[in-house]
Amino acid sequence: MLPGAMVEGAQGAELTGMNEYDRVREAAEFLQARLGGAAPRVGIVLGSGLNAAARAVENAVVVPYREIPHFPQSTVEGHAGQFVAGLLDGAPVVLLQGRVHLYEGYAPHEVVFPVRVQGLLGVRAVVLTNAAGGIAEGLRVGQLALLTDHINLMGSNPLTGLNEPRFATRPGAGLRFFDMTETYSKRLRTLAQAAAREEGFALEEGVYLATPGPSFETPAEIRAFRALGASLVGMSTVPEAIAARHMGLEVLGISCVTNLAAGLGTTPLSHEEVQETGRRVEARFASLLKRLAPRIAALLDAQP
Repeated sequence: MLPGAMVEGAQGAELTGMNEYDRVREAAEFLQARLGGAAPRVGIVLGSGLNAAARAVENAVVVPYREIPHFPQSTVEGHAGQFVAGLLDGAPVVLLQGRVHLYEGYAPHEVVFPVRVQGLLGVRAVVLTNAAGGIAEGLRVGQLALLTDHINLMGSNPLTGLNEPRFATRPGAGLRFFDMTETYSKRLRTLAQAAAREEGFALEEGVYLATPGPSFETPAEIRAFRALGASLVGMSTVPEAIAARHMGLEVLGISCVTNLAAGLGTTPLSHEEVQETGRRVEARFASLLKRLAPRIAALLDAQP
């Protein structure tokens, strides 16, 4: 289903009296009936070319997005468009194998719909992954980097409009105005760094800058972004991080540096390069998530 069809579906739901919360809840209830078993504690969103983590899930239940009520459909090559639930090294997880973006024609509230569904399913921490262009000096193609913060240059916010406090997953969440000082959890980054060391590699850290896309950035824009303090640039993640924090979910952001940003490399930028780099590092990325997921789940159970 293309974005236009999704909009028509949303309008139809409005005619029946359903609001956005009702649609998210209906999707979550549909998935809960399909999944059964233990409530997931950790949600994962997989970016372009990073599909090996979904294949690592044991006892997997796979539900195509097209079967889920009101669920937006990805139109981007490399995004499988599947909801996957199961175990990663014993930890109950739900994965979004592919996401939707503003540049596909979706509205901000549609972009964050899947993450909101994860929250209503019981997830309390989300790992948002993406393919990103490297801006900071020293970043290399194929590296994994943790997000410490972000800069939103997408020109929109998924929370624009009426506030919906029912999305809150914990006391104090769901507020119209809420703190974003620690958007990307320090304690989850500490866990991720330890897991990476045990896997035999280091995780860089940096600030992610989001643009709406779909065109890649110009060299002049990259110079401006570097002056603003950006280390990485991409076209996703920020709307989901904002919605997750509004719900009270902890967020861990991980970028795969799939290319050097415009003006910093010697070859033209392409989506094919993004996918190819993702495929080269997806096994390492999957091993990291498999080691990390049960530690996040244990931390959430011990210190909610």
